[in-house]
Amino acid sequence: MKVNKILVSQPKPASDKSPYFDIARKYDVTIDFKQFIKVESLSTKEFRAQKVTILDHTAIVFTSRHAIDHFFGLCAELRVTVPETMKYFCVSETIALYIQKYVQYRKRKVFFGDNGKMSGLLPLMVKHKNEKYFVPLSSVHNDEITEMLDKANLQHTEGVMYRTVSKMFEPGELDGYDMMIFFSPAGIVSLKENLPEFNQGDMQIACFGPATAAAIKEAGLRLDLEAPTAEAPSMTMALEQYLAKNNK
Repeated sequence: MKVNKILVSQPKPASDKSPYFDIARKYDVTIDFKQFIKVESLSTKEFRAQKVTILDHTAIVFTSRHAIDHFFGLCAELRVTVPETMKYFCVSETIALYIQKYVQYRKRKVFFGDNGKMSGLLPLMVKHKNEKYFVPLSSVHNDEITEMLDKANLQHTEGVMYRTVSKMFEPGELDGYDMMIFFSPAGIVSLKENLPEFNQGDMQIACFGPATAAAIKEAGLRLDLEAPTAEAPSMTMALEQYLAKNNK
């Protein structure tokens, strides 16, 4: 089936240089962008119920910009003044620089890993083994971080500070698309919540990542295009190959 109108479940790219725009021009297709999920803070009541005292800690571990936003947002709501002596450990330099939105950036109190993962940050944390670490988490997480910090014998506490929820669309807002592209299982949950009687029919569904692919199949939907693959390591490469084959 020829694809003419595509919905990408992500924010619209900030730059006109995005490969999505090149694909739209090359194959004469319409590509729209709509977020199917949004991230929101827990309420102060929900956070207090975890019985976590932020000021009992001397260092914060950030795994994403969402974690930074909701940590400082909840601190403000809780009227917790984060001391100047607090140290921040981030999985990447990009996340570390984002802290400047809330506190003055000083190299002596902001540290970041070398590979964008906890495995790259852990050696730095071990060098500061006397710190008491607090890790803000999403409501959807696994025990990987806890297990890594336990194994390294580091003092740490984890606390849920934010969650991912479905964004609700207006009636008819999701109609008329030949293909939808998803990047997380939460996007599939949102689709089913918005369209409980969703009948896929000729609609093509594409996704990035094995977890999303599994969620699509578990929802009883047909998966027509999956990335990454050896031939298409990115979603845009997979999409272009698909259109080149099907939109002749």
